[in-house]
Amino acid sequence: MVQYRNIIVAMDGSDHAKEALKKAIAVSGRNNATLHIVNVIDTRSWANLEAHNAEKLQKDSEVFSQSLIDSYNEAELAGIENINIIVETGSPRTLITHEISRRVNADLIVCGASGTNAAEKILLGSVSENIVRTAECDVLVVRGN
Repeated sequence: MVQYRNIIVAMDGSDHAKEALKKAIAVSGRNNATLHIVNVIDTRSWANLEAHNAEKLQKDSEVFSQSLIDSYNEAELAGIENINIIVETGSPRTLITHEISRRVNADLIVCGASGTNAAEKILLGSVSENIVRTAECDVLVVRGN
């Protein structure tokens, strides 16, 4: 049986990501693995902000920061002992599979089947699709309810 030691869960605030967190917590618990809760803030989307609405960006940032803290607390309540929150800026397509997964020596990446950026999905394919194609470890794609 495969034993996972370092599990990444990609969080973007979507409902699918919340379901992915539940699965990642379950797998982490069964394997006594370290859970890395990862959010990559896609700075390319900032260019689309109307007049760079700093107030909206600040509010969204605060809401999502609380969401990451809630994710940490959910994992902790489930008995996960080793939890890290990783927040970086850049392209989630390259950072998750090429940099973060190598840095934490991930052997499993868990992600939602669909994220929050519908326009990018149409043009380039989803982040989860990219993770499946380029990850050097196992990938679990989770669909919502």
